[in-house]
Amino acid sequence: MDELAATFVTESRDLLAEMETGLLRLEQAPDDREGLAAVFRAAHTIKGGAGVIECRFIEGFTHQVENVLDRLRNGELPVSGPLTSLLLACSDHLTTLIDTLAAGRGEPAPEHAARGTALAAELAAYLGTDAAGQPAPPPVEQAVPLAASGGGLVSTDGWHISLRFGPDVLRHGMDPLAFLRYLATLGEIVAIETLADAMPPAAELDPESCYLGFEIRFRTDAGKADIEQVFEFVRDECQLRILPPRSRIADYLALIDELPEDKLRLGEMLVRCGALTRAELDAGLAEQQAAHAEADAPDGPRPRIGEVLVEHQVVHREVVEAAATRQAAVSEKKAVEARLVRVPAEKLDQLIDLVGELVIAGASANLLAQRSRQSHLVESTSVLARLVEDIRDAALQLRMVQIGDTFGRFNRVVRDTSRELGKDIELVVTGGETELDKSVVEKLGDPLMHLVRNAVDHGIESPSVRTRCGKPAKGRVGLNAYHDSGSIVIEVSDDGAGLPLERIREKAVARGLLEEHAMPGEQDLVKLIFEPGFSTAEQVSNISGRGVGMDVVRRNIQGLRGAIDVKSRPGEGSTFVIRLPLTLAIIDGFLVGVGNATYVVPLDSVVECIELAHDVGAASYLNLRGEVLPFVRLRELFEHPGTPPLRQNVVVVQYAGHKAGLVVDALLGEFQTVIKPLGALFRNIRGIGGSTILGSGEVALILDVAALVQFVADREGRGPDSPPRLVAAPVH
Repeated sequence: MDELAATFVTESRDLLAEMETGLLRLEQAPDDREGLAAVFRAAHTIKGGAGVIECRFIEGFTHQVENVLDRLRNGELPVSGPLTSLLLACSDHLTTLIDTLAAGRGEPAPEHAARGTALAAELAAYLGTDAAGQPAPPPVEQAVPLAASGGGLVSTDGWHISLRFGPDVLRHGMDPLAFLRYLATLGEIVAIETLADAMPPAAELDPESCYLGFEIRFRTDAGKADIEQVFEFVRDECQLRILPPRSRIADYLALIDELPEDKLRLGEMLVRCGALTRAELDAGLAEQQAAHAEADAPDGPRPRIGEVLVEHQVVHREVVEAAATRQAAVSEKKAVEARLVRVPAEKLDQLIDLVGELVIAGASANLLAQRSRQSHLVESTSVLARLVEDIRDAALQLRMVQIGDTFGRFNRVVRDTSRELGKDIELVVTGGETELDKSVVEKLGDPLMHLVRNAVDHGIESPSVRTRCGKPAKGRVGLNAYHDSGSIVIEVSDDGAGLPLERIREKAVARGLLEEHAMPGEQDLVKLIFEPGFSTAEQVSNISGRGVGMDVVRRNIQGLRGAIDVKSRPGEGSTFVIRLPLTLAIIDGFLVGVGNATYVVPLDSVVECIELAHDVGAASYLNLRGEVLPFVRLRELFEHPGTPPLRQNVVVVQYAGHKAGLVVDALLGEFQTVIKPLGALFRNIRGIGGSTILGSGEVALILDVAALVQFVADREGRGPDSPPRLVAAPVH
């Protein structure tokens, strides 16, 4: 695949995403003309690009889609659910065709070709027929008053031709009536009015001079340039103004909208769309130049060409305004594109890796400088460390993307799944502008897909049940994202019936996960839905019911160093709360020492550091300014040998609104941490989220604050005398 085709593939995928979003929005707001125009533009651009690279199978299919969209845009077809579903299916098929081109295949696979043929047959049913399946009636012309050159108003929706022959036409052997007869060959002269207002008194009449003028109502399918061509031989010896019918204004506006995104001047745009001829443009430019030369301030701005053309009644004001708007939009888009550079993701990942190595090397240089005790060297490495930190932040910002693009994918999922289940559900997205690392976003799609589909299937009741419960028939699924304490929080909520706790308990007992007489708490029951193979569905469907999904969701979230929690309210709905780190590459850390080992606490989760009082004894909590703060001793937790020092410190950390203390031997200060993943051997160790390399070359473990806070909360639930069991008691 050459560079041109690769560019087409990349741009087409973006356009198809815009097309799908526009169709979904159009289904909710059928009168959204701008949205419909955006969908049409996307299809038209794809077809044009396919023609440029000579990919006929994409060009041909897109042309059929474009024909239906054109009828929608002209109001010949109503926006309906079945038609929207068909166009969405066509968008999916175009994605398949784009993938075929990207794979280097010259033709789509037989099954894809058959699918395209079936869709084309469905599209054909909408071409040439109205909503009832009958031939579409011809458009009805509406009478709109137009200003005539000779004065007064002419009520017509045909072409209006205002013609004034010059006095020398007869002398040069031209017959005015011959031009009118030739004009009649292009269409029908509906009405003609002969004007003799230029005729002088009889005493001054010259029999060889022409004083005739005509106001003509003309109906034809020919274009403006063809009509002007009729008078080509007398173009310099007459005054000719041609105004198109009002019904054609919409066509001109559509043609302007479809012009290539080149930096065209306004006059050139009007000529390209057929609203203006080259001769009219040249005459308008000459008039503009003459008006500027006659102005009192020759250095001032020239009259706008659009105003000149409208004043001379050669083009409608609406068409000029549309061309000016299109010109401004193209200029703005070009300015934005000029500031953007497409960079392959692998090059960006390589840059982040190099920045990580630079951070480690900078830390090593800083450590050596401090050991040398040379002030000028320490100062230089401090400046270097600050620059490295700035480079790190800038490089990480390059990988930050808005999560709204990921959220947008689920509009289609909610629409299709709810229709399949016979439910009416809307998706409400908030916080789409929240940014997080691209590598996190890529791995977040599948977990969110499971949660959204489960909310539609299990969470939202049927319309009849909702009505009986006093709820609106239309259900609501929400996606929300926001930043909190150095993490990103994603919420998937619904206003359904909530989790069926009693049914969960029955299923858990039946599967042996609970003893029959056990009385677990609400949160313990809720956590059971993440067990492999667990499902409360009464029957298996093609959407859910096999117990595959929620355990995968938890595993994928934990693989991203995140955690998932569930809040459920009977009769009101459920909310799944996902907490993830903003990035998986480099973070600011706080170094602490326990025995001979060094640990890193993510700096965003650190609230404060305090000294551990000597009178705490064996207790597992302390009084923090009137607040009970449970803590865990890392020396005991990770079984470090030796005796703790006389003076210990507590690092107060916070996660998801809960505080806990980490008792350590020493506080070693802040440190830029390059996160290195743990090997498979250490993957199941809870409380450790990764590792990093210190400036000395030693390895330090990064603490998983979420797991430690949850561990402290679980321990307090079991009782303060319970021994620490972090590895044996997995934290979800």
